[in-house]
Amino acid sequence: MEGKTKKFHFQEIDWLVYFPSCGNEGKYCDYEVVFIDRKTGGLEGGERVKLGELLDRPEIEKNYPHTVCFFKESSGDGADFKPEYLELRRIRVVEDFWMFLNALNI
Repeated sequence: MEGKTKKFHFQEIDWLVYFPSCGNEGKYCDYEVVFIDRKTGGLEGGERVKLGELLDRPEIEKNYPHTVCFFKESSGDGADFKPEYLELRRIRVVEDFWMFLNALNI
């Protein structure tokens, strides 16, 4: 998976978070990611945000646990969205997400 965009689906809130293939170093909370809120439709192509700021949003912070899925490919849009999940994790606190990223060498 080296050199490819890393993609995550937060199932319960239906958010997609894409890590670019290069350019992020240092602490995860400072990483720039592309975020798409599938429930609201979000911005075309997503919104660029700092990961730490995204994970501090009430939708995440106040609604643990989250099922977070790492996926490779997806097909379809809207209700037809069908990602090919490679790994799923139940995230109970933000540190669980950091450990998930570590396990995937992101």
